[in-house]
Amino acid sequence: MAKKAAKKEVAQEPVGPPPVPRLKERFEKEILPAMRQQFGRENRLALPRIEKIVVSMGVGSAMQDKKHLEEAVAAMAEITGQKPLVCKARKSIANFRLREGVAIGCKATLRGARMYEFLDRLISLVLPRVRDFRGLKAGAFDGHGNYSLGLTEQLVFPELNPDKYTRPQGMNIAICIAGGSDEESFEMLKMFGMPFRTEDTAAA
Repeated sequence: MAKKAAKKEVAQEPVGPPPVPRLKERFEKEILPAMRQQFGRENRLALPRIEKIVVSMGVGSAMQDKKHLEEAVAAMAEITGQKPLVCKARKSIANFRLREGVAIGCKATLRGARMYEFLDRLISLVLPRVRDFRGLKAGAFDGHGNYSLGLTEQLVFPELNPDKYTRPQGMNIAICIAGGSDEESFEMLKMFGMPFRTEDTAAA
């Protein structure tokens, strides 16, 4: 009687927790202690911290061609790593031939690890690829510590294939920050490496 072949045991590597994003680690180990010293507050809830990043695209041309919205949704999914939410018009505007309920854009809200990873790519890879980039304007804070910036086209994100996305599509990136004034949020973002214009301040 033939011996049964022994089943090969495949060694499985232990599954550990996912790696901590580089900027989250920098925030905990470097930025938070630096802000405590600079702003004179120990309670971390009383210090600036990024709560979420909202990436949004307005696609007005989708009213004439739905494929434009489909392309925007696909591009945002690649950029953010998650399925975006399709935004619809809240009311009709006759002058723009806009009807209530028509899809006119998309957005993705990033939190946690994806938020830090997106910010890292934005600072390290995306902004240096912007044509004629001379630094971010520090005056784009909203009075509550939040910061917004706009990009005129999506192909500054290196993960997007230019053969697939041939129509330029701009976007807005809102960095929602809690616990700080405009000036304090500005200082925190500088610590993250946000490339502000050297002569600018948050009150500019």
